[in-house]
Amino acid sequence: MTTETAGEIAGVLLAGGLSRRMGGGDKSLRLLGGRSILERIVATVRPQVGPLVLNANGDPARFAAFGLPVAADVVEGFAGPLAGVLTGLEWVRDQAPGIDWMASFATDAPFIPADLVARMAAAVEREGADLACARSGGQVHPVFGLWPVRLAGDLRRAMLEEDMRKVDVWTARHRLAVADFAVEPVDPFFNTNRPEDLAEAERLLEQGLAS
Repeated sequence: MTTETAGEIAGVLLAGGLSRRMGGGDKSLRLLGGRSILERIVATVRPQVGPLVLNANGDPARFAAFGLPVAADVVEGFAGPLAGVLTGLEWVRDQAPGIDWMASFATDAPFIPADLVARMAAAVEREGADLACARSGGQVHPVFGLWPVRLAGDLRRAMLEEDMRKVDVWTARHRLAVADFAVEPVDPFFNTNRPEDLAEAERLLEQGLAS
């Protein structure tokens, strides 16, 4: 690919999980520094992509304030983030024809980089890869990825015919580029899975280590 402009890449916000470690409910709607985590993420993501869809199950009305289209998983049974990626790819294919790439974002990571999509696109271009994901501190974050819409059918077959559920197992079948990010002063992919993580995120904000 050539490095795309933001308007030529769609985005999907992955909020379809069950949030068991947070005690249920929507992790993304928990408050952090007086704003919901999702509000923070949307503010960071919007300038990086064109069409943006929220992947969430249940009543979409709880997200009405964000003014985003909401798409439930196209694979039943809370099949994990890979189902959210497939949902996003099929939404882009059907609702945003002409857009060839989609970026995915977990909605429990309030400090994601403002240049995430650009750096993943550059990694794809540099390495001649099929897709890309982020990495920080040696840890790969496959749900922060850049995906070609053309692979939607391949992913659907893998999920329905092979019961594929692991993101990294599916990406291993394709040429994957990695965009590296520093973890100082804070890991940009720090996630708020548990109540204690949310408390740590508040501490990072209060100390000015994150924004």
